[in-house]
Amino acid sequence: MTVVLNNYINGEWVESRSSSFLDVVNPADGSLLAWVPAGSGDDVALAAEKAYQAYLSWKEIPATQRIQYLFRMKQILEKNADEISEICTKESGKTFSESKAEIVRAVENIEVACGIPKLLQSEFSEDITKGIDEFVIRQPVGVGACIAPFNFPVMITFWFMPYAVACGNTYIVKPSEKVPGTMTRIFELFEELKLPPGVLNMVHGGKETVDAILNHPSIPAISFVGSTRVAKYIYQTGVTNGKRVQAQGGAKNPVVVMPDADTDTTVKIIADSAFGCAGQRCLAASLVILVGDASKIFTGKIVSAARAKKTGNGLAEGVEMGPVITRESKDRINSLIQKGLDDGANLLLDGRNISVPGFEMGNFIGPTILGDVSPESEIYNTEVFGPVLCIVITETLDDAITLINRSRYGNSACIFTRNGAAARKFRHDTMAGNIGINIGIAAPMAFFPFSGWKDSFFGDLHGQSNHAVEFYTQTKVVIERWHDEWNRKF
Repeated sequence: MTVVLNNYINGEWVESRSSSFLDVVNPADGSLLAWVPAGSGDDVALAAEKAYQAYLSWKEIPATQRIQYLFRMKQILEKNADEISEICTKESGKTFSESKAEIVRAVENIEVACGIPKLLQSEFSEDITKGIDEFVIRQPVGVGACIAPFNFPVMITFWFMPYAVACGNTYIVKPSEKVPGTMTRIFELFEELKLPPGVLNMVHGGKETVDAILNHPSIPAISFVGSTRVAKYIYQTGVTNGKRVQAQGGAKNPVVVMPDADTDTTVKIIADSAFGCAGQRCLAASLVILVGDASKIFTGKIVSAARAKKTGNGLAEGVEMGPVITRESKDRINSLIQKGLDDGANLLLDGRNISVPGFEMGNFIGPTILGDVSPESEIYNTEVFGPVLCIVITETLDDAITLINRSRYGNSACIFTRNGAAARKFRHDTMAGNIGINIGIAAPMAFFPFSGWKDSFFGDLHGQSNHAVEFYTQTKVVIERWHDEWNRKF
């Protein structure tokens, strides 16, 4: 029997007021997992109302008490990691180990957010003039909301939510309608927390739900991760409505390989970066720039490493890469590959039209590599969001950096080299928010903010760490004077 998913509002499971529902499909075999509400503005209005009412009392609870719920939240995720990971793999297609890695990163953010009593501390100046002191305090903004993507059903919500709640805000999570079951199960488990009703809410749906969040006056802070097109829309609409918005967009992440790079380590890391999560992550390597003689050393080895990747059902043992999320995504990726070939690229490894025995209805694409890709071509400038790697050759590191800086994107850029001067030049000159030196996925730990430049991010403050604390609080400057003669009267 197919399950119909409900919203979680004010501590209760509530049927959506939506009149239509969407299929939630396992991308590995095409089977129907659940039905999710297509969305309703009434659902958002109810969640916002209850969240705001809860905020009025939640903000008065001392931070040291609020974080006790986070300690238990961490324990619940760790205790149920295998169950959550299996649901995540069935919905998103990623491998079981990749799903478990999501939970590890979610837990890291909860752990950092548990330091809120320290992170909320601010500045104090005594005697700015005689007898007058001045200081800054941070107070919560109200109700926050996260509009989450499909590719990380667990992790990305926890870039934001634990910090918001720890700072004294209440929260609404809008999971991707493609992978709603994972967060639904997490919310079921979080009932053990016994949070005050309305502190943590979840509303399902698609664009109608998103628009209702963007337009509701009781939701002043919105966090989003997704494509650049949607990120721009989220940012522009939210800011127009007077909200603070952090919107992470798309990427075309380059990896520069110098001739002196360690061969075996570099090849393995690049293959893992490009084809992990089927290339459906915002930090995946999608462009390799081989500098000088590196093209003679690395091209064939990268192709061989990619060819050795085992593609299949993410729950099967030994599988290293699962399917892409939908049939539409698969068709789009295949179309971009063909467009790249039409634009003059060479097909070094073709992952199209592969078949996984027993999973013929799955959305599988094997690792694909295109060589001699023109910087003017569509595939060079487009976020494929699939297991496709483009290779470009330049003469010098300066040429490579120039290519990178011309890109509209600025999420991540990495370099592999043994030369400290080259690495330092790269990290200084490259216009990207996350830089990796001999690292394939430049993913910041939870105690650093997740950065992003240019069309890869819209806003001022990112997720995680002190940026999340600043985003979910507003500063109040207090200037006070106490005269001795006033004090003596009491």
